[in-house]
Formats: sequence, structure tokens, C-alpha cells
Amino acid sequence: MGTEVSTGRTAGERHPGTARGGPRSGGGEDAGPPSGEIAALLAELRRYLDLAPQLSLPPRAFTSPELYELERTRVFGRSWVLIAHRDDLAEPNSYVSVDVAGEQVVVTRDADGVLHGLSPICRHRMMPLVEPGTAGTAESFTCRYHLWRYGLDGRLIGATHMRKNPDFDPARCRLPAFAVEEWHGFVYVNLDAAAAPLTPQLARISADLTNYRLDDMAQLGSWSEEWACNWKVAVENAHENYHVMGFHPETLQPSTPGGSDTDVRVDSPWALRLLIPFAQPVETWALPLTAEEKAHMYGFFVFPGASLAAAGEMIIWLSLIPQTIDRTLVRGGILVPRAALEGGDLDEMRRNAESYAGMINREDRDGLEAVQRAVGSRFAGRGHLSPKEPGVVAFYQSLARALLRDDDDWPGGL
Repeated sequence: MGTEVSTGRTAGERHPGTARGGPRSGGGEDAGPPSGEIAALLAELRRYLDLAPQLSLPPRAFTSPELYELERTRVFGRSWVLIAHRDDLAEPNSYVSVDVAGEQVVVTRDADGVLHGLSPICRHRMMPLVEPGTAGTAESFTCRYHLWRYGLDGRLIGATHMRKNPDFDPARCRLPAFAVEEWHGFVYVNLDAAAAPLTPQLARISADLTNYRLDDMAQLGSWSEEWACNWKVAVENAHENYHVMGFHPETLQPSTPGGSDTDVRVDSPWALRLLIPFAQPVETWALPLTAEEKAHMYGFFVFPGASLAAAGEMIIWLSLIPQTIDRTLVRGGILVPRAALEGGDLDEMRRNAESYAGMINREDRDGLEAVQRAVGSRFAGRGHLSPKEPGVVAFYQSLARALLRDDDDWPGGL
């Protein structure tokens, strides 16, 4: 399996959480001009496109409710969000449910193996069919309020005591659908059902990862946890290796020193690559990696919050998804070549992998939650960025494009 694309959209139907129609401040079609605060923040973001100042974001960018509402529509209402790995949806009739910036999303793989992205809100009286954060298998979703039942493709397949309502047409009742796409085993959703496909935007990254054989990778361990920080605090941290010397002195600093130079390549408004040297080349036995690949960690980012870190024969994926203005869902997993699992104690290997990832996540979480507690201080200010942080400015530029561009221009070029 390589790439699979489905919009699952009913003709003429659009999800209300999409940004199409151009709301200016996340307030709907009739929203007025942006407030003074939003106008000032957008002006500062525009400077990253015009001048690329080596400065951090204004502190208010992490605490402004108005900016967060704009991000909900202009960023998360029309961007590709990494939800899961293929192994999370390996079985027919499986599903994963998450919250994406206040919108409930469920991704299903139906009995025929087809992926669907759906809004799991019952079309009768708005009861969630599944709760965010849940996963499992089901042949259908039954609303626990009045027992309406839906297929995993969103079709209504049962509605109790509705035959005497002449205005109700069950054939026209279905769950709103989102665009869903599988790229080399990674399952993405876009709340805009009419979104252009993601895969063409990732062609160069696909070529970079050829020797890592992503389609033959197996997920050894995974995690899902909530961090008490704004999503941008987490994402900008992921775009630089400079923090390793402070947050990860024993876990990562010995292998990927924070003082090393990072090479950044921006491919499109969606895709970015970081190249970080290892202290020593890694050894491999299952993958045909080149000397250059053995000598570097390849970091790949899909705006707004998805990342892959290819480190020798291990791939770590992360998805940073806002839950509220100061809460971020952190989903991720560790992938290894399937050959590496043959003959091993899978439970022990999984425990070791999740324990290793857990240590690193705790170090990042402790530090980033401390940052979040400080961003609201009246003494907080913008900081000068280090030459070791070019990926941070690249992220700010991606954020600026998303927040400043109207639908007719989105995603556009660089």
C-alpha cells in the first residue's frame, strides 16, 4: 500500500468547520475586519515573509484567543493533519477518533479496507457517536441518545421511529465527510473535503525516504498524551535541535548535539526538511542506507504539526494537534523494519521503545509546559533566535502563509 486518497464528500455538502468562504477572524462568513490586536499580530507574521527577522513570535501569539480562533479556521480548517499510522487502522472496521482544534474527527477503515474521515456528530440531536481519544473496531456507530446508526462510511443505516416524518429522507442523511489520505502508511485528514491532495506536495520527501522503505515499516510502539502548552510552543520546539543540549543532555545530546548546524530545505507550503548530523554515523543491517543517510538524522515536517524523524533504522513520527488554546494533543509512534521484529520478543521490544520515547517526551513536556506558564507574563518578550534555529523561522513563514492567504490563494507557492 502506498498512497490512498478519498474525499468521501456528499455532493453539495461542506463541513461547517472548513475555511472556505474566507472568514477573516474565525467568526464565520460575516466576520468583520480583524481587531487591532489581530491586525498587529498578522503584521508581525507578514514580516517573516518579507524580511525573515531572526526573532521569536510575540508572546501574545501564544495566548490570544482571537488568534487561536483564526488558527482554527485558517490553519486547522484547511490543512492536512496527521491522525494515525496505518498499523493503528490495520483491521477492517477499525477506527481512531481525535479532536482537532475543537472539531471531533473519526477516521475509519471499513470492511472493504477503504479509509473515511468523518465528523462523528449524530445528525439528529448532535450527540457524539464516539469520544475523542478512543480507538477500536466496530461494524457501525450507534448513537447512545436515540439509537440512530451509521456505517463506517458515514451513511445512515438506521433511525428509530422516523417513518412518519414526511420531511425526513434517510438517503440524504449522512455524517459530514472530510478529505482523507494515506501517504506511505501515514493517515492524514483535512477538514476541507475539497482540499487538493497532499501527496504531490510530498514528492521530494518521498524520494528522500526511498531507502527507508516506509511501506515496509511496522509500528513497534505508540503514544497519545496531552501537554499543557499552546500548539505553536510545541511545534517550534520540534523545528530545531538547539534545545537538545538543555532539555535532553543525556538522552539526545550525545548522538545529535544541539550545537551542530541544521540544514533546512523548504519544498512547499506543506513540506519542510531538516538535516541534522549525528555525532557518529549509525550502523544499519536491514536498510540500504547511504553513508550520508547513516551520518544524518532526517527530519521531515508537514505543516501545521506533523513530523517524521528518520534516524538510521528507526522512524519516529509525531503529530501535534491543538485541543484548546493552551492544550496540545501529542500523538506518535516508533517504526522499525519488519525484519527487525522477526524472532524477537515483541512485548519487550515494545516496552523498551515506548520507555525510550517516554523519557524524551517527558523532557520536552516539562520544559514546554514551563514555557507556557511564562508566555503570559507582562515581562515576557520576543527573543533573538540563534543561527542554530533556522527551522523555527521556516515554521513562522508557513504559519504566516496560512493565516494571511485567502482561500483562492491557499496553499499557493512559497
